[in-house]
Amino acid sequence: MNIQQATKSYEQWMRQRTTVVEGELRSKHEQMKEDALLFLRGTFYRWAQLFPEICPELAHAPQVLASGDVHVGSFGTWRDEEGRLCWGIDDFDEAHPLPYTNDLVRLATSVKIAIDTEELTVKLKDGCDAILEGYRATLRQGGCPIVLAEHEKNLQKLGIAAIKPADDFWEKLNDRPVVRMGFPKDARLAMEKTLPDARLKYKVVRREAGMGSLGQQRFVAIANWKGGLICREAKAMLPSSCVWLKGQAGRKQNYYQTIIESAVRSRDPYQKIVGTWLIRRLSPDSNPIDISDLPKEREEVTLLCAMGSEVANIHLGSRLRIKTRVQDLNRRKADWLRSAAKVMARTVEKDWKQYRR
Repeated sequence: MNIQQATKSYEQWMRQRTTVVEGELRSKHEQMKEDALLFLRGTFYRWAQLFPEICPELAHAPQVLASGDVHVGSFGTWRDEEGRLCWGIDDFDEAHPLPYTNDLVRLATSVKIAIDTEELTVKLKDGCDAILEGYRATLRQGGCPIVLAEHEKNLQKLGIAAIKPADDFWEKLNDRPVVRMGFPKDARLAMEKTLPDARLKYKVVRREAGMGSLGQQRFVAIANWKGGLICREAKAMLPSSCVWLKGQAGRKQNYYQTIIESAVRSRDPYQKIVGTWLIRRLSPDSNPIDISDLPKEREEVTLLCAMGSEVANIHLGSRLRIKTRVQDLNRRKADWLRSAAKVMARTVEKDWKQYRR
């Protein structure tokens, strides 16, 4: 099937499993036409179709519980149980057993497209080498969580001088439309269990965020608590696009909770799957960080090395057959990742041009 047929089929499947916010879905379609990177981010279902076809040898690499939809915009920050600021992959909507190569090639493909759209200035060879350097080193170490508690020292691992939270975070959130009706009971109960006081009064607003998940319901509870604002988000979840591709039944994302608990990281204690909802705390420093929001003065090779390291942290959650994965990685040619990124970027850009017509 072509991109239009794949999109229609996936969205029909989506509507059978969740309540779709049609206006947001239309917005997603328009954003997908804007540039190839947004298109990549919004179409993991198409990637799941094409990667095994375009890169068959890589698609038969040893499997891990993979993030699936990794790209340069799928990283962010959160607070751990000790209140420390952590950094890493923050999107596991597409978590599924996949070849370990999937996440590396998708990340490198996003780098190639970001270079083409001038969002990154690094050379593709240097970027791919950095991703693999971080990935290999972290596999050898058995994991390397990135905790930004010692701010200056640890930000050096990301190649940036500072992470600055958005000044208008609360203002923009408070300006969202208030929900008067249609807030599902199961989402409300799941969200309330994470609030610090069961009697706390709150208002609920709708939130529009992300790219791949645009069209899925998001509700945010905002409350005043002990002198400041707090909030919790409930996002309707779907099974991975891989379930759609295989023609399987199912309404739940069966791997999200497993992957965040098994990965080598200091996790966000407020992030959890409850039924068909993802519940998490939002704050100015617990949020995704788009590549375009990072400081212009940055060491992109260092940043991509950290991204490769974080992919390894996720893959190390699959404890079995780590040695087999390392052996598979070591036997590959030096330029395998760059070659795969180029061919997948061409494939994505071809689809994007067809989609824009």
